[in-house]
Amino acid sequence: MSQDTSSSVLPAHSGVARFMDACHHRQPDATPVWFMRQAGRCLAEYRELRKRYDILTMARTPELCAQVTMMPVKEFGVDGAVLYADIMLPLEGAGVSLEIEPEVGPIIYNPIRSMQDVEKLRVLEAEEATPYVMEAIRLVRRELDGKQAVIGFSGAPFTLACYLIEGRPSRDYGIAKSLMYGRPEIWHALMEKLTEITIRYLVAQARAGVNVIQLFDSWVGALSPSVYRRFVFPYTQRIFQAIKETGTPSIHFGTSTGTLLETMAEAGGDIICVDWRFDLDDAWKRIGYERGIQGNLDPTLLLAPWETIEEGVRDILRRAENRPGHIFNLGHGVLAPTDPEMLKRVVETVHTLSAR
Repeated sequence: MSQDTSSSVLPAHSGVARFMDACHHRQPDATPVWFMRQAGRCLAEYRELRKRYDILTMARTPELCAQVTMMPVKEFGVDGAVLYADIMLPLEGAGVSLEIEPEVGPIIYNPIRSMQDVEKLRVLEAEEATPYVMEAIRLVRRELDGKQAVIGFSGAPFTLACYLIEGRPSRDYGIAKSLMYGRPEIWHALMEKLTEITIRYLVAQARAGVNVIQLFDSWVGALSPSVYRRFVFPYTQRIFQAIKETGTPSIHFGTSTGTLLETMAEAGGDIICVDWRFDLDDAWKRIGYERGIQGNLDPTLLLAPWETIEEGVRDILRRAENRPGHIFNLGHGVLAPTDPEMLKRVVETVHTLSAR
């Protein structure tokens, strides 16, 4: 179970207080900010570590994971520290052989293509499958000392299934979707197992001390609303219900989800993340103001001059209208060429312009 993070026990004006206020739709002292992939390639300190260690080694070594997780907190002043991990980590405990290929992504050596392949997947307790993740969370939590939120996460079953079936990143998910349509019994058996693995993984993160959990369904925008409801919705809903039972707030992330916003909101999440393909005010109206929203600066805007970036930041804050429940973020991850100074200035600008 996550620790008590109500505003009454948190230091005033701390990042974690801002984050929790936004997650619970209370008015924070300023809009909280963090960036997906903030602990990564745009940081020189991180690039130096990558010369010595591969991604999975760093993610599996609690001390290295905690070190990288803390880098953007120190560099940018963000309100949340997102765990340095990969969405594929819980699948290793299931018996999946994989590697992370730089500039490509996860590579699965034996893709799932049959019921026998699904049956071979193990469902272990997360503390047994990924003990290093839980230890890293505890290390980060101690180092932050209640000043910033600890953000845990997992890949969602649909996105994990796409990787497992395709064997590598894909543009159209043709192999995965053809199996989903043509062999639904295999698809649903796989989704059942992935849902159970994901629930155990996220509940364990809550027990280890994360303040908020984000579910990444990065590729779900490839589906229509009716297909999403049939093949994805029940599993996603179960995961958010399990997170809710821990008392930990949750964020529901996807990209290219213009046709799915209402259905995703129904599936669950205290905060619904939107990318730059929406105007934030229109998206929030569709999601419903009873839920919070996260987003939604275009990551490529950070490669432009500061005056252009500032204009984009101001536009998003104007559209949010100081409503409680907004977490400022990018629509997706930080791009490698991004100048770290621009990220720092974004954080300072959001905090200054949104101060109550």
